[in-house]
Amino acid sequence: QVQLVESGGGLVQAGGSLRLSCAASGRTFSNRDMGWFRQAPGKEREFVARIRWTDGRSYYADSVKGRFTISRDNAKNAVYLQMNSLKSEDTAVYYCNAHPPTPHWGQGTQVTVSS
Repeated sequence: QVQLVESGGGLVQAGGSLRLSCAASGRTFSNRDMGWFRQAPGKEREFVARIRWTDGRSYYADSVKGRFTISRDNAKNAVYLQMNSLKSEDTAVYYCNAHPPTPHWGQGTQVTVSS
């Protein structure tokens, strides 16, 4: 069964931190690069970060570079996103998926940053 479950979101003040977690199940996500994406109200879903399966190298959107860190635990099929120095513009629903993304999306986790 293909499933993605995101957690760890919440309400935080600007400048604060959150750590998101993603549990991936199903062969669809085995041995694949994984990514975090987000969708703010009224906007398209956008790329946030990616981590490679082979060597763990990571890539980030310019808007989060230096503030967010993606990591993964292959043994647990888990992906994480440490978010520091949060800004109001980071407010969105955050999703994980393979990168490039598959058609399977989880319900996401809401991150709200108050200014």
